[in-house]
Amino acid sequence: MRLILLGTGTPSPSLKRASSGYLIEVGGDTIVMDHGAGAHQRLLESGRKAIDVTHVFFSHLHSDHCLDYPRLVLQRWDMGADRIPDLKVFGPPPIRRMTNLLFSRDGAFAPDIAARIEHPGSIDMLIARGGTPPRKWPTPDVTELKAGDVVDGGKWRVTVANASHMQPQLTCFGYRLDSDEGSICYSGDSGGVCRDIIALARGADVLIHMTHFRSGTEPSAAYRACAGSHIDVATVAREAGVPTLVLSHMLEQIDQPGIREEILREMMAIFPGTIIWGEDLMEVPIRGAAMARFL
Repeated sequence: MRLILLGTGTPSPSLKRASSGYLIEVGGDTIVMDHGAGAHQRLLESGRKAIDVTHVFFSHLHSDHCLDYPRLVLQRWDMGADRIPDLKVFGPPPIRRMTNLLFSRDGAFAPDIAARIEHPGSIDMLIARGGTPPRKWPTPDVTELKAGDVVDGGKWRVTVANASHMQPQLTCFGYRLDSDEGSICYSGDSGGVCRDIIALARGADVLIHMTHFRSGTEPSAAYRACAGSHIDVATVAREAGVPTLVLSHMLEQIDQPGIREEILREMMAIFPGTIIWGEDLMEVPIRGAAMARFL
């Protein structure tokens, strides 16, 4: 099992951090959890291609978690030339409606798709890539989830739980992936000390948690409850009993020399395990004490 951080940033524009995206290779599958702006470029920089991705899980439908979804689907379909199965897509409602609005025969990308199917030059490209005309329309295999669901991937399984974020406007999930090779919990965007995320992460090898801002700087209690503060994140990790905590989704205000070290010191006073300050294209070990490394 391999875990690579594709995007560790926020909705704010950044040349350093792409928006949310995480890649897990396990059991012969390549799984992406969230695919925000810039995450697909990081996927390519990691040495993977769109056609390598077999499954995608969306924690919620904030744009910084799904803006590169169209790029993944269309690039995978075009380069795949009908030689690979449709992408398996999982997420909260209305992910099915979003998918239809993007890729159906009257969707936003229908003219592009039709041209790539019908134009003689595009047919030539299909054949050059090993496909046989007529090309099929892209039809992602979409499953809408609810808290408590378990997705069985054969050699892995993903468990779904509620996160504390933008309800009721958005349905927001955390995910836990378990396999014989280890277990990874991804909080999605979750704030406060979320009991559902603690239960989901309990005993996992790695917890990836939104760590958006420094505790005590929040403008309101509602803000703290929906966006991870460093003290709350350390508390969640301690109560879940995970050995490794990966910090992600960090605002630029805390992603600064000096401030970063103060935050880590305060978190280490609460959480006794290993804390990793996540960076784009960092590979995180699932088990053992090996250090995270960059690709």
